[in-house]
Amino acid sequence: MAVKETGITYEAVMRDLVAQNFAPVYLLMGDEPYFIDKISAYIEEHALQPEEKDFNQVVAFGSDITAPQVVDLAREFPLMASRRVVIIKEAQGMKSGDGLEKYLAAPVPSTVLVLCYKGGKADRGVVAKAKAKGVVFESKKKRDYELPAFVEGYVKMQKAVIDHKAAAMIADHVGSDLARLTSEVDKVLISLPEDNRQITPEVVEEQIGISKDFNIFELKNAVVAKDVFKANQIMNYFDNNPKAGSLYAVVPLLFNYFQNLMIAFYAPERTNENSVASFLGLKSPWAAKEYISGMRNYNAMKVMQIIHMIKSVDARSKGLGNVSATASDLAKELLFFIMH
Repeated sequence: MAVKETGITYEAVMRDLVAQNFAPVYLLMGDEPYFIDKISAYIEEHALQPEEKDFNQVVAFGSDITAPQVVDLAREFPLMASRRVVIIKEAQGMKSGDGLEKYLAAPVPSTVLVLCYKGGKADRGVVAKAKAKGVVFESKKKRDYELPAFVEGYVKMQKAVIDHKAAAMIADHVGSDLARLTSEVDKVLISLPEDNRQITPEVVEEQIGISKDFNIFELKNAVVAKDVFKANQIMNYFDNNPKAGSLYAVVPLLFNYFQNLMIAFYAPERTNENSVASFLGLKSPWAAKEYISGMRNYNAMKVMQIIHMIKSVDARSKGLGNVSATASDLAKELLFFIMH
C-alpha cells in the first residue's frame, strides 16, 4: 500500500500520527485524494481531545480563506490544550497573499497546520519551506497493476488475510477509485467470522458477486497458459455478463503482462524464478511463474506482435480507424491473434 512521493510514505506518516508525533506543518498534495483525505481526517479526529476542539481546531476550505488569514489562525496559541490544529482543505483554491512562506519557515511549534492541495502541487517555495520544517507528502494515483497489492496491504492493516487471486478479483472489479475499493473490501471484511479472518476467491464471489472462474484475472491466466478453450469460455461469459469483464479492463491488463514478458526475455536466467523476479522488480519469486510460463508458450517475436496488436485494438476501441467493430468484436479479435 506504500505510495512513493517526495521522501515519505503514507505508512510512515500514519505511524507518526498514531504515535502522537505531530509535525508543525503537513503539506499534502497530489492527484490521489484518498491518502490526503485519510491523513487529514486522522489529524482532525485525533490531534485533540473532543473537549479541546471547540476553541483550538479550525477546518476551512481554501476558497473561503486567504493566506494571511491562515497565518493569523496558525499564529494563535492554544487555549487549555497542548496544541492548536488548523486544517485547510482544497488549499489550491486559497486566495493568494503574503506571509505563508514566511510562516512555514518558522512555524509556531504548538500549532499543527495542515494544507491539502488536491489534484496538483503547491508552489515550489511553499513546498521547500514546508519540507524543511514539517511533512510534505505527495499522493500519486495507483496504476492498475498496483491495485491488488494495495488491497492486500489494506486487508493486512485490518488484521485479516487475503490471497492474491481474491485481491486481484476485487481490484479488477472496482478499478482505481481507492475510496470505493476500500469500501468494497470493508463490506467483505464485515462478513468474515471472528475466528476466520481470511478472504478467499469464494468469499469474494459470494459477497461481491464476482465469478471466481470467469473474470479478467482468469482470462489472463488462460492466455498465459495458451488455453484456447478456457479463454474462449471466459470471453463468451463476458458477452453474456458485460459487468464481469470488458475490453477496457482486458486491454491494460494484457498490455502490462506482455510488456513485462518482453522484458523478461532479457533476464540473465530466464527459467529461474528468483532471477526473473529480480530482473522485473517483482515482490516475490512466486510472481515470476507466469512470466516463465509465458516465455515457454510465446517467443519474443510473437510478443512484440501482440504488444503492437494491443495498441492497435486500444486505438480502434477509441474510434481511430474503426467504423463498425464493437468492443466485443475487438476483444475477440485480439484474443484470436494472441492465441494463434
